[in-house]
This record gives sequence, C-alpha cells and structure tokens, in this order.
Amino acid sequence: MVNVFSLSKKRVSSLLGGLLLALAGQSYGNELTGYLAVESRSFFSDALYTDQSDYGASASAEVEYYHDWDDYRQRFVATAYARWDPEDSERSHGDIRELYWWREFEEFEVYAGVRKVFWGVTETVHLVDVINQDDAVENLDGEDKLGQPMISVLMERDWGTLEAFALLGFRERAFAGDNGRLRGPLVVDDDKALYQSGAGDKHIDLALRWSQVFGDWDLGVSHFMGTARDPQLLLDAGAAASEQSQPLGLRPYYAQIQQTGLDVQATLGDWLWKLEAISVKQKGEDRQSAAVGGFEYTFVGISDSAADLGVLLEYQFDDRRGLTETTAQNDIALGARWVLNDIQSTEVLAALSVDLDNGSRFASVEASRRLGDKWLLEAELRLFSNTADDDPAYTLRDDDYLQLELRRYF
Repeated sequence: MVNVFSLSKKRVSSLLGGLLLALAGQSYGNELTGYLAVESRSFFSDALYTDQSDYGASASAEVEYYHDWDDYRQRFVATAYARWDPEDSERSHGDIRELYWWREFEEFEVYAGVRKVFWGVTETVHLVDVINQDDAVENLDGEDKLGQPMISVLMERDWGTLEAFALLGFRERAFAGDNGRLRGPLVVDDDKALYQSGAGDKHIDLALRWSQVFGDWDLGVSHFMGTARDPQLLLDAGAAASEQSQPLGLRPYYAQIQQTGLDVQATLGDWLWKLEAISVKQKGEDRQSAAVGGFEYTFVGISDSAADLGVLLEYQFDDRRGLTETTAQNDIALGARWVLNDIQSTEVLAALSVDLDNGSRFASVEASRRLGDKWLLEAELRLFSNTADDDPAYTLRDDDYLQLELRRYF
C-alpha cells in the first residue's frame, strides 16, 4: 500500500528544510491541537466472503500544528493522521494530511506543500471535488481525503477568485484487505496499480477554478487535466493465467481524464438550492456526464426551541457505465438535518437514497455530541437494502453496520 511517507521523501525533506529556515523569523501565532480516538464497528450480518470479520475495533490519532509570522503574511501548517486496525492490515495506515507553506503577496497568494482542497456544495454526492484522493479505507462516504502534494496560486479580483494548481505526484486509493469488510468477492491489490499515462504516479496534474459571488448566488467553474482519482478495477490477468493456487484479484487502473465542473449554490432565505455537474472525457473514450442537484430547507427554532430542522432532497444522475459506473445513476435522496444548537453541539443527519431504476436503497445516519470540553462521541449507521444484483453496491448487500467513535481532544 502506497502512502505519503514513501511518496516523495526528498520532496518532503526539501520542503521541511525551507520551512524551518523561514520559521526563524518573528512569531505571531502558534497552535498545536489534535485528538486520540477509539472506534468500534459492528456488522449486523455474517460476512459474505471468506476471512472477513463481523466486528472491528481500531484506534486513530491526528495532530495539527500551525505557525504564523511576518505580520500574519506567512503560515506553516502540518497535520498528520494515523489509524491502527488489528483486523484489516490495509486499514492500518498513516498519512500527512497537510504540510504546506502559505505566503500572501500584494497581488496573489501562494501555497506550496501537501494540502486538502474541497470543491462542491451538495450533500449526497461530491462530483466536482477532484483534487484529493479518497481515503477509502476510512469511510465509504468519500469525505475523508489523502493529502495532495501541490503548488497553487490564488488571486482575488473584482471579477472573481481564480485558483491554479500544479499537482505534484499521484496518490493511489487504498482498498480493504482479505479480512476487511465493505469490499467485493475479489480483493483489490493496490500494489499492482496500472496507469494510462507513461509517467505513472509521477504524472503532474493541472487544475483551474474560478469562483464568484453574485448576491445570493455562489458560482464555481473548474477544469482538471490529469490522472482520474476514481480507479477502474480490472481482473488480474496474471493471477487468472497462473497454474498455481494464486487467488484471483483485481488491479486498479487510473486513466487520464479531462473534467470540467460547475457548482452553484443559492441562499434564498431559509432555502439552499444546490447543483453540481461535471463533463468527463477519458483519453480514448467518449465524453460522459453526471449531475446532482436539489435543495435544503431549514425550519428555524422548531417548537419555539433553539433547535433547527433542515430537510433536503437531491436528484443524482450519472451516465457513466461499465468500469466507470457509479451507484448514483438515477437516484433520489431524501434527508433531514437536526441541529440542537445546544452547549454539547448535538447534530444528527439522516438520508435515504433510492435507485429509481432497480429500487436499491441505501440509508445513512450520522450523529455527534460533545461530552464536556474535550470529548466527542460520533455514531454512524449504514444500511443497504433491496439491493439489486445489477447494482454496483450488490457486493456490499450484507455489510450493514453501526460504528461508534470516541475522541479525546487536546
């Protein structure tokens, strides 16, 4: 399994050396924060595949440090993350989430190092968010990301904000191992990744995004050229042809793509209207498209209390098929967000997605609550039901689970 610690040791060392020299100047701000956590994940059904477990416990930690100097015109940020999972060795991993230097100049800003950059506005599917690779062994919702080495420039003008990115090196996606759940019958061997580009994981990707606020409307247009973050899974031909008892497996294949994206959000009183759309052209293939859009309406101060209740609806469309097929082809998602606005910051988000073609359903509930000043309890419930045998989620049909995580912040 590839991680950032082995991705480019010389590049990271050079960056650290320059940053440490810069930090010799006058200090204006320092902060060190982080947490330690324990996680329990219980599955409701017996495993479909050999060697998988029905219960998992793991521990994780994250440390973040930032330092400001030069009258707050320069900043150094470092965030490191690690998880240990005794059941699934592929889920035991470490990552440099962020390790970058930021400098504000008179006309522009520069970032150099490892960063996380999020694009998008919708709740259920994140189509335009293409900069960072998913940390897929952490969660299946696509919201946990690996750090991406990059150099970027940001300019703010009256006509909008323009960001340009050079992405230096590719981060491969990790997959569950033999003992892990949330996988198909064939294990993905991420040590055998294939690339359409001859440069492999050394390919330099480029991205550009323009954004602007027009009154109640937020608009973003982006373009990405480089290695697709979502791999296509191919049968390992070497294992299939072997006369030995080597088990069959899958190899991830990373294509070269050009992706143009649009994200729009309108804030109209208690209404939030949202849209994300992409047009994707894979090298040597026809152009494909996908979109997700809908609304969220918030009932403020329900029953004369401090609590707010938001209801949301989103429609998901995706015409990608075959090896690029997703679960959100013709689906509708309904959900509710309950925010108590109490001293414990209690929140609950529940959503149900229904495939309008085959009736497959996926339900998700996420809840969090602070316990005092330093503790946080989070819960996740994921349920797959009525899953059709032609649905990409069919291999996960018995992987319903409840996850609890307790964090101690410092």
